[in-house]
Amino acid sequence: MSRGLNKVMLIGHLGRDPEMRYTPSGRPVTSFSLATNRSWNTSDGERHSDTDWFNIVTWGNLAEICNQHLKKGQQVYIEGRLQTRRWDDKEGNKHTTTEVVASEMLILGERRGSAPEQGENASESDEFDNRADEDEFPF
Repeated sequence: MSRGLNKVMLIGHLGRDPEMRYTPSGRPVTSFSLATNRSWNTSDGERHSDTDWFNIVTWGNLAEICNQHLKKGQQVYIEGRLQTRRWDDKEGNKHTTTEVVASEMLILGERRGSAPEQGENASESDEFDNRADEDEFPF
């Protein structure tokens, strides 16, 4: 049996506030950037770190939840799939972008006020009210 798998799981911090728009048919779509960090030691003992940036896209109810509850700097868990889009601009230049189409989102880190239990998640069918402390992260 030969099956494919397209699944992405990321934990990172939002690089900008989410931006929501609507398709011509009225379906909400929200996008934001997510930074993930990793660090390692070389064989010499020298410490290195690297940051990777991902474009995240959410649709429907999850798009509305992300737009309402997420802010720049917040730590989140995102689960979804990779999608590559190609298009030609007005000048005829070809463009390609790869993004993560999220199906699940979990807010991590501290929250303000009376929020749900830590670890509660949101998907396209869930709603919740929680926020992280924006001053906790430098970006």
